[in-house]
Amino acid sequence: MGAVGPLQLVLIAVVALLLFGGRGRISSLMGDMAKGIRSFRTGLRDDDADTKAVTDDDLVDITPKTEKSKTTK
Repeated sequence: MGAVGPLQLVLIAVVALLLFGGRGRISSLMGDMAKGIRSFRTGLRDDDADTKAVTDDDLVDITPKTEKSKTTK
């Protein structure tokens, strides 16, 4: 393992600025992710309460009709 050169130091500084610079970017990203997870869980709970059984009247046949081709001999 050799010494850390100036290019590696610049790269480390850029990565550190991207992660920790600018108004607590990491904490705001984690807060946004937590809000997203919370709303996803709430949505799942709401969907369970609103579900109903599927009946045959609700089903629609979307299979395309095929025509029998005429073969000539």
